[in-house]
Amino acid sequence: MRVLVVEDEPLLADTIAEWLRDEAHAVDVAYDGAAALERAWVNSYDVVVLDRDLPLVHGDDVCRRLVEDGSPARVLMLTAAADLRDRVAGLSLGADDYLTKPFALPELAARVLALGRRTRASSSPVLSRAGITLDPTLRGVTRDGRPVGLAKKEFAVLAELLQAQGAPVSAEHLLEKAWDEHTDPFTGVVRVTVLKLRRKLGDPPVIETVTGVGYRIP
Repeated sequence: MRVLVVEDEPLLADTIAEWLRDEAHAVDVAYDGAAALERAWVNSYDVVVLDRDLPLVHGDDVCRRLVEDGSPARVLMLTAAADLRDRVAGLSLGADDYLTKPFALPELAARVLALGRRTRASSSPVLSRAGITLDPTLRGVTRDGRPVGLAKKEFAVLAELLQAQGAPVSAEHLLEKAWDEHTDPFTGVVRVTVLKLRRKLGDPPVIETVTGVGYRIP
């Protein structure tokens, strides 16, 4: 998934981002509300992890703008305020979930994954096609019952291909969902990752190249 972490404490923001990247998500970071809105206008996010007490533009206003602009992103709001009224106020702005500080990173990651599933409400948590099974919770992949060990980007790309249910997926879409905003779009990382993924999944080859369109698992 593509995740935006918005937190004005750089150490905490970067720690959350690295944890989520280890879960095979593509993660961008913003340290204030204005930067968060700018990134949300440019990129399509599945989940926004949003601190409530932000400089420049308050987290409440960021959440409100995302909802008003019709963003499909689910919002996990973070706050140091544990009072029930604060939680209710945050949810009333359009946040989908609420987590008080301090929190455990595994819990945050689990909530992000759960919210990401809700952005794709019709999909099953476990993805299966052409003998391949991918479990995003356990980070496990099998083909015809055989375990397949994948790197984080390979796992993310495979998840997007399985999610498409046989439809072609463009390299641009894969780049947006599996890599963050600092990736050079002209590096060929998608092509190289698909080549590695094909090799690890084994024979017969299961990922097709659709000329001029992208890739698919028929």
